[in-house]
Amino acid sequence: MRKALTLSIVIPVYNEQDHLKACLESIAIQTIPPDEVLVIDNNSTDKSAQIAKKFSFVRLINEKQQGVDYARDKGFNTAKSDIIGRIDSDTRLEPEWVETVLQIFHDEPATSAITGPISYYDMPLIRIGKKIDNSARTIVKAVQSTDFLFGSNMAIRKKAWLDIRDRVCHLPNIHEDLDLAIHLDKAGHKIEYKVQMLAAASSRRLDDNPKNYRKYLKMNIETYRAHGIETVTPRMATSIGWLAYVTLKPLKYTYDDKKRRLSLSHTLNKRKPRVNPNNRDH
Repeated sequence: MRKALTLSIVIPVYNEQDHLKACLESIAIQTIPPDEVLVIDNNSTDKSAQIAKKFSFVRLINEKQQGVDYARDKGFNTAKSDIIGRIDSDTRLEPEWVETVLQIFHDEPATSAITGPISYYDMPLIRIGKKIDNSARTIVKAVQSTDFLFGSNMAIRKKAWLDIRDRVCHLPNIHEDLDLAIHLDKAGHKIEYKVQMLAAASSRRLDDNPKNYRKYLKMNIETYRAHGIETVTPRMATSIGWLAYVTLKPLKYTYDDKKRRLSLSHTLNKRKPRVNPNNRDH
C-alpha cells in the first residue's frame, strides 16, 4: 500500500489585500485540509501580510527578489509536501479541491503536474463562463505541441520541481507558469489537464487598458519564442484573449458582482487592474 500523499499550497502575493482573505477562506473550508499553506509576500506595501497572519494555518514567508517567478520558487523550495498546489491570491478553491488533487496524483503515479479550468466569480453567468473556459483550454491542449499549466489552478509533484528548478527561466516578458510547463515537458514529465480540478478567479485582467492587455497577451508568444518553440498555440491563445476582452469587458463594467445584477451606475466605479505577473518595476 502506498503511503498517503501530503499537499502544500503556495500563494505568491503582491499587494492583494482586496482578494487574499476570500482566497484563504476557501482553503479553510476544504473537505481535506492541506498539510501547509505558504503565503509568499513579494514586497507588498498594503495589508496583505496582516491579512495572512490572521489565518492560523498560514505560514508567511518573504521574498525580496521582485517577480512572481521568484516568489513561486521560494514557495516551491520551502514546501515540505509531496504535492505542491500553486494558486493565485485571487483564486477561490472549490471545497473538494485538495481532496480531488490528492486523489488524482494517487491514481496517476506517472503524472507530474496537473492544471484545471477557471470560472470567474465576478462575472455573470458563471456556469456558462466555466464551460467556455474549459472548452477554450481543451481546444488549445488539442492543437499545441507542449502542455500548459495555469498558475491560478495547478499542482506539481515536489520531486518534479526539484528535477527542473535549476532550468526554469527568470525573464520579465514571459509567463512563469507556461515556462514551468515547457521545462517539465522537455524533461519528460507528464502534465495533465483535469476538468474536475475546480477553482474560480477574478476577471480583473479585463480592467487593463488595451495597451497593457496587449503586453500581457504578448507574453504568451514571448514565452514560446524564448524556448525556440514554433507553435500556433500562443497566437490562438492571444486571439481568444482579444475576443474575451472585446466581448466581455463591457459586460464586466456593467455588472455588480456584489449584488449579482447589471447596473449602469457600476460603470462609474474605480477599477484596479491586476498587476502584470512578472513586472519587475513595482
